[in-house]
Order: sequence, then C-alpha cells, then structure tokens
Amino acid sequence: MATHDEKISEDHARPASVDDIKFQYAEDGDSIIEGSEGVTQKDLNTYRHVADRLPLTAWLVVIVEFAERWTYYGTTNVYNNYIRAGLPPGSTTGAVLAANRDVGVAGALGLGVQKSVAIRMSEQSFNTFFVYVTPWLGGIIADTLWGRYKTILVFSVVTLIGHIILVGSAVPSSLQHPNSALGLLVLSIVVMGVGAGAIKANVSPMIAEQYTGKLRKETLPSGEVVIKSPAVTIQSIYLWFYAAINFGSCGAISASFLARDHGYWATYLVPTGIFCLVPVVLLFGKKNYVMTPPRGSILLETVRVIAFALGPRWSLNPIKTIRNIRAPDFWDPAKPSSYDQGKVPAKITWDDEFVGEVARTLNACTVFLFFPFYWLCYSQIDGNLGTMAAAMVLNGTPNDLIQNLNPISIIVMIPIFDYIIYPFLRRRGINFSPIKRIYAGFLVAGLAMVYSAVLQHYLYKMSPCHDNEPSACLDPVTGNPLPAPINVWVVSGPYILVGMSEIFASITSLEYAFTKAPHRMKSVVMAFSQFQNALSSALNFALISVNVEQKFAWLFGSFAVTAWAMGTIFFVVFRDLDRREAELNAIGSGEREGFKDERAS
Repeated sequence: MATHDEKISEDHARPASVDDIKFQYAEDGDSIIEGSEGVTQKDLNTYRHVADRLPLTAWLVVIVEFAERWTYYGTTNVYNNYIRAGLPPGSTTGAVLAANRDVGVAGALGLGVQKSVAIRMSEQSFNTFFVYVTPWLGGIIADTLWGRYKTILVFSVVTLIGHIILVGSAVPSSLQHPNSALGLLVLSIVVMGVGAGAIKANVSPMIAEQYTGKLRKETLPSGEVVIKSPAVTIQSIYLWFYAAINFGSCGAISASFLARDHGYWATYLVPTGIFCLVPVVLLFGKKNYVMTPPRGSILLETVRVIAFALGPRWSLNPIKTIRNIRAPDFWDPAKPSSYDQGKVPAKITWDDEFVGEVARTLNACTVFLFFPFYWLCYSQIDGNLGTMAAAMVLNGTPNDLIQNLNPISIIVMIPIFDYIIYPFLRRRGINFSPIKRIYAGFLVAGLAMVYSAVLQHYLYKMSPCHDNEPSACLDPVTGNPLPAPINVWVVSGPYILVGMSEIFASITSLEYAFTKAPHRMKSVVMAFSQFQNALSSALNFALISVNVEQKFAWLFGSFAVTAWAMGTIFFVVFRDLDRREAELNAIGSGEREGFKDERAS
C-alpha cells in the first residue's frame, strides 16, 4: 500500500484531500469510509444524500454577513445625491420637507454634477478594486497571525469606526461646512473599505467551518434511509450565506427613503446601528465558534515550496516547462522525504504534508481564473441595464429601482433550489457537481446577455431617437422624455437570469474555495477567488470606449459569446475534476489537516 507521502507524489494535482481517503474493511467486505459513522461505500452509492442541520454558530456568521452587506448598500446608495445636491429649502439635515416630497430631492453638500460624478467614480473604482484587493490583507493576517475569528472582530471595529465618521460627516453642524463634511466622507470611505475587504476573505470560510458533522446514515420519520452528507450541507450553507448577502443589499431601498424623509445623519446612523450587530454577535458566540488556528509564515513558505519545485523544472522551452509542471513527481524537490537523511536543505522548514497543501491550493485557484469573464456579464446589471430601463415606459417606477430585482430574485430562488431543485436532482441520481454548476452559471449569464442584446435591438428600433442614446431622448418642444413603447418591467428578464447564474456560479465558487483548499490556507484561497472581481473591473475599464449606449447591443452580444466560449473551455479543462467530484467529497468527514476544533475561552 502506498504511503501518505507517495500518494501526494502520485496525485499532486488533485484539488482536494483524496490522499487522506483511507478505507477500513468490515467483515462483510464493504469498505467503511474513515471518519464516517459507519457509512460504507455501498451506502454512499445507494442512499439519497441530504443536508445536515446547520449549527447555531453558522447562523450567527450569516447575521454578520447580512449586517455588513446592509451597511455597505445602505450607505453607498445615497452618496450621489448627498454630494451633488444642496440642502433642500428649509432643511438642515438634507431631508425634504413634507410639503415638497413629491418633487423635492434630498441633498447635502451641493458640489454639483461634475464633482459628484468624479467622487462617485472614484468611490466606485475604490470599492470595486480596493474591496476586492484588501481581502488579501485579511486572508494573510488570518492564515498567518490571528486566525479568522480575531481578524473579523478587529476589522469589524475598524469598519464601525468608518461608519461613525460617516455619520459625523452628515450631522447638521458638519453640513454647514461642506468641505469639512466632504473630507470626513472620503476618510470614512477609506476606513470602511479597509475593514470590509479584510472581513470579506474570512467570513466565507468561517461560516462553513462551523459545521463539523460526519458522514452518516439516518432514518427519516418516513422510514427512508438517507446519508447526511457534509458536502451537501456545505452547499446548503453557502446558499443561505448568499441569501444573507442579498437580503443585506435591500438596505439600498430603505436608504433613499430615509434620506428624503429624515436626512443623511439618520440615513447613515441606521446602517451604523445595524453594523453594531457584528461585534455583538461575534462576542456572543465566542465560546462556541469552531476556529482554525493560524500557521505562521505560511505565505512565505508557500512561495519557497513553489520555488523549490519549479527550479529544476524550468526551461526556456515553454512546452517543456508545462510538461515538467504536469509531471507526477513535480513536487518532489520540495519534499523533505526526497532527500537523504541529513541532506535536507536548510531552507526547507516544512513537511511533506504542507507540500501537498500547496499543490491543492494552486489547483483550487486555477478554477477561479475563468471567473473574470463571468463577472463581466454580471457587471452589466449595475449600470447598462439601468440605462436601458431609463429609455422605456416607467409608469412612475424609478429606473434605478429595477436593479433590486436581482437580489430579490436570488432571495426567492435560493429556497427553491435548496429545498426543491437540488433535492429533486439528487433523488434522480443526477450528479450536479460544482464544475457542472459553475458551467451552468456561465451558460445562464450568457443567456441573460442574449436577452439584453435582443431587447436593446428592439429598443433602438422602437425609440423615437433609435440608437442615438434612447435613454436621453427628449421631446424637442416640451423637453419631456420620449420613451420607447416598451414597459420597463420587460428588462426584469436579465436581472432574474443573472441572479440564477449567481446561484450556479458565484455561490458554487464560495463552496469550491472552501472545500478544495487546505484549512490553513482557506482565507488566502477565498481572497484569490474574490480578487477575480477586481480583474473583471480592469477588463471592464479596458472596454470603456465601446461601453456606450449606441453599442450596447453588440456589447451584450459579445459578452454572451465570451461567457459561453469561456464556460465551455472551463468545463473541458476541469472535466476530470468533475468526474472525480463524488470521490473527492466522499470523505465528507475524514480528519482535516491542520484543523482544530477550538472553542474560544
């Protein structure tokens, strides 16, 4: 039988701990999966797999994510009017007097459209890029120094300080000095960006590691025997985690009404109060959270492992280099066991197990390299689809309200997928594995772009201004808008389809980052996964010259083709992982390397 180290050598490219799968043999010859509660391979292949009950601590982390997302959307949604418009007549807080609410607009700093756009673009670029880069900071600190719990707790305090500064910028005394208020606003954005980004890399893995159940058989009240599967449970956990994100995004709806009716200090105070839940919830469950201890200089060691393995394999011939990297013994030069006793290089301060973890980490990360092309499609719901909506018959519906269909549709669909669709597929023996789900997400996102392209074509055709900026089409006599005779709710299709694609692709990427990364590197792998959003933003910025209304139809169409093509390449490249997914996740509960069920004292 191969030793543990030999298995790592033979299967270095495997993205999950297959090398940790061991079998004991019962008297009847059926293999019992180690770490399970008496589940045999035959049981695994025979009975239906269902999710286990989620622990209380997992729901506490859900509350943390909900509060963080509510405070983000509940503040950024009103920055535009806060900066652009001045105080309404008779107002000291930015609120519109009751008698003027039908026509009045909330405002505060009165810096005008040009400065508002400049600051808003800077804020959007900052949040889009910085908040998806700072997860590296949070991931590295958590994996090397503090652990996830302490990192989230410390940076939640940082974020809370940012929110308090934001409230201070909007009190009546501050609004009397617009330049000072603006300075406080910018400072708050920076502080909150650092805090939110550092939290982001750690909340996702922390929620899943709260579940420590084992693979086991259970008889339901109906008499049916089922398998309580950790893999299915993790899938369910991330579905509800994503639902919390989208529940939190509804903070954007309330913020507009709070600003109009009560002013900006109240608008910012509400999400600040909600964010106070984060440290409270973290401290409330302190003694019960499952925690993964930090390893130490894990990032530096990872780089050294890669350098040791790659050094003798490097060649000026790229084809030869790739062939060497794919060789079964690629990682051997980095393993202490590859050297004679007493001849191990002094720089090798790790064991063979850590080399296997690095191999798994890199393979998990390669799966995410295709995601920038997916996020290109997703990015259209934030701006371009809203511009399309502005060119249609609104019937009193604000065009920027339509984008809330995306989180609402996700909130509605997640219970349907978790309780109906996914269980139905499992009952029929259909293995809708993570690779298949991600591929489905690419296909559905492409379908949303096709819908958008066709709708934009008809918008050009039916608008009085045709393709000459339909959203800005005005009656030359009255100056009133001239919309195309298309009801604005027709644009709901792409929002709903993108929401469905997120359930397939985005949620599964969180699940994949957690299940396929070693426990001592989960935050770093999660940061790498989220960093793909920043890369997508860079791609989107490179396309700014064609991101104009006259070219929307072609833009949407090209994004559809890109999503389908890259999704298909993704599936072809990782189809071997897809075939082995059941094998990889069958362990469900074997001993987790580097994992420690510590209860904070």
